[in-house]
Amino acid sequence: MKKSCIAGLLAMMMMLLAFGVRAEAAGWVTDFAQASKTAKKSGKYMLVDFSGSDWCGWCQKLEAEVFSKPEFKQYAKKNLICVLVDFPQSKYQSNDQKAKNQQLSTQYAIEGYPTVLILSPSGQLVATTGYQDGGALKYVNYLKQVISEHKRK
Repeated sequence: MKKSCIAGLLAMMMMLLAFGVRAEAAGWVTDFAQASKTAKKSGKYMLVDFSGSDWCGWCQKLEAEVFSKPEFKQYAKKNLICVLVDFPQSKYQSNDQKAKNQQLSTQYAIEGYPTVLILSPSGQLVATTGYQDGGALKYVNYLKQVISEHKRK
């Protein structure tokens, strides 16, 4: 193998590993059932990101422009239970996790990526969105508005 191919493979592996570490470090969970229990107990809304983390350009853009930013992280830590429902092509995922993610995709009729659901603490679908132009602060303000309107009902 040429040095450039090896370097490219190493860079790709590091990027994939970094995404996995990032998701866990930012407080994202992959166990939807446990997240639902936590949401009910805490009274927090759930943000459920259906993503193709290692192949979907819009998913990566949403991560880079919103989910990785301090404005989003600070808001999410205090107000949301964040769930990553990932459909990677290259990143390892157990068969059990794949099956759970596929079941959720079917349950919520997911047709494309990224699809982001906002669920009430009781699990009611409040809103469906995806990538939105404008960055983290605009996204946080959108989430605040959606949640505030739902609470008023």
